[in-house]
Amino acid sequence: MSQTTGRTVTTDDGIDLAVHEQGPTGAATVVLVHGYPDDHTVFDGVAAELEHRFRVVRYDVRGCGASGVPTSTRGYALPRLAADLGAVLDAVSPHEPVHLVAHDWGSIQAWEAVTDPAFADRLASFTSISGPSLDMAAIWLRGGARRPGAALTQLAHSYYVGLFQLPVLPELAARHGLVGALVTRSARAGTPWARRRPRLTPAVDDAVNGIELYRANIGARLARPRPRRTGVPVQVLAPTHDPHVTTALQTEAPRPFVDRLHTRSIVGNHWVVTQRPAMVAAKITEFIDHVTGGPLPRSLRPAQERPDGDFGGQLVLVTGGGSGIGRATCLELARRGADVVVADIDETTAKETATLVAETGREAWAYTLDVADPEAWDRLAEQVTTAHGVPDVVVNNAGIGMGGAFLDTSVDDWRRIIDVNLWGVIHGSRVFGRLLAERGEGGHVVNVASAAAFAPSRIMSAYGTTKAAVLALTESLRAELSFAGVGVTAVCPGFVDTNISRTTRFVGTDDAEQARLSARQQASYRRRNYTPERLARHLVDAVVADKPVAAISAEARFFQLGHRYVPALTRRLARLDLNQV
Repeated sequence: MSQTTGRTVTTDDGIDLAVHEQGPTGAATVVLVHGYPDDHTVFDGVAAELEHRFRVVRYDVRGCGASGVPTSTRGYALPRLAADLGAVLDAVSPHEPVHLVAHDWGSIQAWEAVTDPAFADRLASFTSISGPSLDMAAIWLRGGARRPGAALTQLAHSYYVGLFQLPVLPELAARHGLVGALVTRSARAGTPWARRRPRLTPAVDDAVNGIELYRANIGARLARPRPRRTGVPVQVLAPTHDPHVTTALQTEAPRPFVDRLHTRSIVGNHWVVTQRPAMVAAKITEFIDHVTGGPLPRSLRPAQERPDGDFGGQLVLVTGGGSGIGRATCLELARRGADVVVADIDETTAKETATLVAETGREAWAYTLDVADPEAWDRLAEQVTTAHGVPDVVVNNAGIGMGGAFLDTSVDDWRRIIDVNLWGVIHGSRVFGRLLAERGEGGHVVNVASAAAFAPSRIMSAYGTTKAAVLALTESLRAELSFAGVGVTAVCPGFVDTNISRTTRFVGTDDAEQARLSARQQASYRRRNYTPERLARHLVDAVVADKPVAAISAEARFFQLGHRYVPALTRRLARLDLNQV
């Protein structure tokens, strides 16, 4: 971290504000405003991430940290707080507009400035986190909510606001640690996904002084809201597990009043700024890059600009997308509004699929990928994220078939099928699962297993083993990534008529027997007549429904039920040599 320097800015009513600066001089300025009952240190992690590109300015708001304390409740009124921000801007960036970022009550007071015409030329952008405009919130509570009951839900979340209007009692509660206990509780909301839980122990004086924010502003603004518009570009980051401010309030209330509004639901709780600083800093940086001339990230595109469909405007990546189930899945996702990255070991077929996707009106890009090569996965991730962003949905579909007895399967045979069918899924889940979790905006991973995962067989030991392993991996990964808001689904098809039926290798056979068994298998799959297109529709439906396991086709469901309820039957069926039937 670069050295942090401090200065004191004195407001026109005589309050000294402690201001802290870091990062390169001459760079664009980002001002971070904290909320209640914390001080500027709540942004330590975010500031450390931003300081490499921006000049970062933080200050303790009046009544907190090292700043002065007003002598009356009127000293905490929103116009007074907006004037404090103006004084800081006069001191740190008198001639250039700044990018404003605020959290909780810092955001509430920042909205006061953002909607004030006097600040129009002083703010280049505003990122609001867990803090609505009180004026906009009041109008929303009176009928602006889109979902019935949303206003009542928010009022239930804000139960403590009424208590803070009482005399004396809130101060006593704060001095006895009850405000700190409330902070600790809210910091734990939804946090099994958080690897670290930073200590959030507000200073007692800060907790006591900040109660005046509620008394000075809540009643007056809720009773007499002022509907003011703003042309400042605004990004709202709405944490999904915020126990104090609902996502609905944060994302819906500003819509009638902000000309350039972009909303994002991010996975985290009210204290996401301390628990996921890298993710928050990335969102801030993306937005600043956009408002200064860069492209608009997919997740910031307004709903009206996204194509219709379950996956309108989303980016999906499908391995083995050059043919069969992979190609059908690419096309089905495109029909439902997605842009598609087609990855396949065969460059020609990948490009063919990309052309077919483009004919549906969606964008598509073809990449060559050997799923067994971990370095190829890392290169693909770098190329795709740089050119298109992190995919919203990743389908690990690529696989190969292998038949024959266990005792006829060589070490090289095992190595090859494990490399493709299992390691290919591991690599894809590892690389893109991490990217999705770090992005913090949800997503989905689909791992294509097989009905063979439920059905032991004397003639498919290697293939069935890899698919059973994929199923087990997927179930575990779903549990882990659920706390990052990422869904994971194992798709278990039955007998689908694809290229795999023509390319399956039967170990322990000569060329003549290989040809006979291959022809026999192809004929049986054709008779079954379960097409890749039909499977793809069910696969995509499973993603929409966020199913943990999707057994697709009658035979897949039969073996799933048999494995669960009558395993003795599936073990007996495993003894059959279907190649001789």
